[in-house]
Amino acid sequence: MKKRIHKVLAEHGYGSRRGIEELIRQNKVEVNGEIAKIGQLVSEKDSFKIEGKKIVLSSKGLKETRVLMYNKKVGEVSTRNDPENRRTVFDNLPRLNSGRWISVGRLDLNTSGLMLFTNNGELANKLMHPSSVIEREYVARIHGLVTRKIVQNLVDGVRLEDGLARFTDVQEGRKGKTNQWFAMVIMEGRTREVRRLWESQNLEVSRLKRVRYGDLFLPAKLQQGAYKELSKSEVKVIEHL
Repeated sequence: MKKRIHKVLAEHGYGSRRGIEELIRQNKVEVNGEIAKIGQLVSEKDSFKIEGKKIVLSSKGLKETRVLMYNKKVGEVSTRNDPENRRTVFDNLPRLNSGRWISVGRLDLNTSGLMLFTNNGELANKLMHPSSVIEREYVARIHGLVTRKIVQNLVDGVRLEDGLARFTDVQEGRKGKTNQWFAMVIMEGRTREVRRLWESQNLEVSRLKRVRYGDLFLPAKLQQGAYKELSKSEVKVIEHL
């Protein structure tokens, strides 16, 4: 039975549906020696190459779903390959015998904290899709005076260049002479969305860390640059989000 190419490759752990579609747009996926097309119907019997590397699909290759929690360092990039040869979040992950680790969203270069990785492209797609309505919680150190009006603006919603954005909750933390810490909850994963919301109020984010994704909290004992694999029971909870 043939299925759409992005679904087949996602099922075998070669990326999320959206990530695979992007590779196809960049002409980095081949099927039977020809450049793949968006929406193309394929089967496991076809031959595939991704970014020039041959991959073999088999129903035996459908492995048990695995999920990692990773504590990203500031300065690590969230992409698999970096043209500037900077350290990536994938460098510290364990090797897989088949498929590849797929990141559930990204964090920008200067943001640290919780990232999730899975070998199941369908699960990654589900966790990132807006329809799943999953909370992401961050803590940030903000430079400048944050008034009640500003906090209300951020909760009510601010129109950014890519549409309306808002925090569903903002909680005040400890204060310094020129800065203050805040905890914020947001329901989306748009590029630099947390930073852009604060910047819309003419404030600077000097530190930013993600501490929660859905019901998963960044473990206090998980050092930066280290990962923790979820148990089978924890993975089942995530699969039913």
